[in-house]
Amino acid sequence: MLALNTLPFLKPVQLRSPQSSPGGQRRHTLPASEFRCLSPEDAVSVFEIEREAFISVSGDCPLHLDEIRHFLNLCPELSLGWFEEGRLVAFIIGSLWDQDRLSQAALTLHQPRGTAVHIHVLAVHRTFRQQGKGSILMWRYLQYLRCLPFARRALLMCEDFLVPFYQKCGFKAVGPCEVTVGELAFIEMQHPVRGHAFMRRNSGC
Repeated sequence: MLALNTLPFLKPVQLRSPQSSPGGQRRHTLPASEFRCLSPEDAVSVFEIEREAFISVSGDCPLHLDEIRHFLNLCPELSLGWFEEGRLVAFIIGSLWDQDRLSQAALTLHQPRGTAVHIHVLAVHRTFRQQGKGSILMWRYLQYLRCLPFARRALLMCEDFLVPFYQKCGFKAVGPCEVTVGELAFIEMQHPVRGHAFMRRNSGC
């Protein structure tokens, strides 16, 4: 596994620089934002954010709590969480897939020999939405994937109304996804992450 603190786009970000009070004493400063891979201990916080984000819109969650724990045990290196002051505010969970297109089995399987990263879910805490955090987190996640030697592309499926968001993140629609969940149908989208040798040489990967 990569040493994550060697990757510049996963290093903590200072929220604001230290300031001095009129008396010369340093004021309290907020802790840095932190981007790190998730662990099974984060599963409950992840599920609480996901449940609130998806139940009211789609009626179900992409991953239930036991599935979150499953993937965070099998492939935590394919997850990314954004923490502010120690609080999880946004996250992505992925796993490896070994086929050209997603199938129903991709919802629950992690294929260790796969070269495609299936992004199961991206969610942002309700109090931090409409701030661009989803786009920023996805950008950081894709930068991280480019440092993984086995990753060749990222895959996801989404409802029609989310297609413009993922297109802005660089994903391209490849057509209807064969996966269905109840009455819901999805568009499958892909993003290449291979062929970035220059980026690897200049990013600390």
